[in-house]
This record gives sequence, structure tokens and C-alpha cells, in this order.
Amino acid sequence: MQATSYTYDPDTRSGSVLLDDGTPLPFDAAAFDAGDLRLLRVGQRVRVEVEGEGEERRVTFVTLQTL
Repeated sequence: MQATSYTYDPDTRSGSVLLDDGTPLPFDAAAFDAGDLRLLRVGQRVRVEVEGEGEERRVTFVTLQTL
């Protein structure tokens, strides 16, 4: 699934993304580290993997979107 990075804190390696329908979803350091990223800028297109439903929905993997 694709999204846009919305917030990012380099100290905690956590933040949030906006899905293409405008839904914000947070991610934690584990999801950031799973994508093998070093840095993320607000506004970058990213690829995310999400699990769960409703209030339990969460990002488990975030990496840069490549063509």
C-alpha cells in the first residue's frame, strides 16, 4: 500500500503516514527499522504494510516508494 509521510521524529524513529484516502496511521521504531531506512522526510511517498482493523490498525513496515 502507498502513503505519504506526514510526521517523523528522528530521535524516536517514529511518526505517521497519510494513506491515499487521507487516513492517518502512526508507525513506531520497529516499523521504521523493518524498512531499513536511515531518514524520512515529511511529504515523501512511502510503501507501507498494515495489519489489524479499526482502532487496532497499525503500520508494521515503512520504506521508500520506488518506481
